[in-house]
Amino acid sequence: MFSTQRQAEILRLVREQRTCTISDLASRFEVSDETIRRNIKPLIADGLLIKVHGGIMLPERLDEPPFQRRMVASRKGKQAIGARIGELVRDGDSLILDGGTTCLHIAQALCARSRLTVVTHSIEVARLLAPRNGNRVFIAGGELRADDSAAFGDSVLTFLRQFHVRYAIVSVTAIDMQGRFMDALPADVAFSLAAFAQAERRVVAADHAKFGHSALVHAFGPDAADLLVTDEAPAPALAQVFAAAGLEVSVGAPAQGGAAPDAGNGDHANLPTGAAP
Repeated sequence: MFSTQRQAEILRLVREQRTCTISDLASRFEVSDETIRRNIKPLIADGLLIKVHGGIMLPERLDEPPFQRRMVASRKGKQAIGARIGELVRDGDSLILDGGTTCLHIAQALCARSRLTVVTHSIEVARLLAPRNGNRVFIAGGELRADDSAAFGDSVLTFLRQFHVRYAIVSVTAIDMQGRFMDALPADVAFSLAAFAQAERRVVAADHAKFGHSALVHAFGPDAADLLVTDEAPAPALAQVFAAAGLEVSVGAPAQGGAAPDAGNGDHANLPTGAAP
């Protein structure tokens, strides 16, 4: 395919899908990521496309909420993480799940599970899991963020403290080379710490693009979590930090399609006083 033909097809795909990642385009056209970057460079220069982290979008979509842009960034890695956690969580398990884009990919993977008890502050997570397979979803109330439709504030933390769950699954903005987990907002750190306090197993979901970076707020150290689920193994120096802290690392592979295997019944949540049986 000539470059101009490929460029026309790239424009068509972006108009259909609103955003596209470089890696998805490379896979579709069976060329390298660098070839795609060369193809889109003149389209960006002409103002036909806008570059965002990990992909491209139309100029008129520039006002799209940042949450939607983050859903595209590192999408394959987040899907791999979702697939791995979809294997970890069993039918009938209980969990707290935060409202970040990685956890929304996890929620999509958990649609294959049944009879889950899910505690969340995210309207998007609740929307995905509440109607499915006999699940029960408890959603915290409070002020909603315009970006991701997740509630925040003291009422959310008080709500979490009612529950005891098998897993607390949270995402982070960055993990520096000292193994410190970081977030962009204090409210997200408060949610993660409150979730960890109510769980038997504390899980962090973070794709490899988060490694070696820092963010505004220090959330917790590697000894505060039990399991890190990621899409690529961390660098040896960072892996040593995790090992010294006793943090298990699980590397997910892309989902191959179909539901996760039925692993039998898991533990159920201890529900708050007055919750329906």
